[in-house]
Amino acid sequence: MVKIIGIIVVFASVLGGFVLSGGKIGALIHPFEVMIIGGAALGAFLQANSGSTFMLVFKKSLSMFSSKFTHTYYLDVLKLIYEILNKSRREGMMAIEADIEDPAASPIFSKYPGILKDERMTAFVCDYLRIMSSGNMAPHELEGLFDMELSSLKEELEHPSHAVSAIADGMPAMGIVAAVLGIVITMSILAEADNAMIGYKVGSALVGTFLGILASYGFFAPLAASLGHDAKEELNVYEAIKASLVASASGMPPTLAVEFGRKVLYPAHRPSFSELEQAMRGS
Repeated sequence: MVKIIGIIVVFASVLGGFVLSGGKIGALIHPFEVMIIGGAALGAFLQANSGSTFMLVFKKSLSMFSSKFTHTYYLDVLKLIYEILNKSRREGMMAIEADIEDPAASPIFSKYPGILKDERMTAFVCDYLRIMSSGNMAPHELEGLFDMELSSLKEELEHPSHAVSAIADGMPAMGIVAAVLGIVITMSILAEADNAMIGYKVGSALVGTFLGILASYGFFAPLAASLGHDAKEELNVYEAIKASLVASASGMPPTLAVEFGRKVLYPAHRPSFSELEQAMRGS
């Protein structure tokens, strides 16, 4: 909701200020300028990134108005880790073999559909539980493996943000390209054009610069920042899972192991100690 308000404020401030200063909205409507700027930006993006990155950025951009990283989601992650660790402690690591081999059929994972539908996170949890069940890896070795995977995961999660940021940086230049083309057109008609027509053509060219700068700093740069923030929040969840599993591998009881994970979470949506304790008792 806040992001929608932000977009509305950008439009209202820029267009409202323009109109109140005596400008006419029609003077800013130039579809071919939009085609030049938008098409050039899209072409540059496709050159710099793979098709899968384009689809990922498109999907994430559509979902930027609602984040899954809420207080409830964090609590569900910790409850899942607690339940699986608690079962392994009471019944042995072999007891969770069926859960980690087929999470979709697991009574534990099935309680948390929001996590289960995230295939990467589900696989992440199950892979490390398999490693822990082997019993051949020391806690510090397990932590080292976590760190190596999280390092590569960080690069992957942050790539959409970096890709959009590069386009945001280039949008003002795309606007200048549109403006230069507009000036070229203006120069080509100087012989037969009157002052009104020349003014119109120069104004159209300047709109290209305006659109490029507005798109960059008003929309694409904030989108890149939003994608970067989501990447940090998602990585934070993985770090919380790591902290809990490493603590468990070090001999901590499940209730204390998930407390390690809780402390890693960002404070904005982190469940309190009493909330987590109550949730574990309910589990």
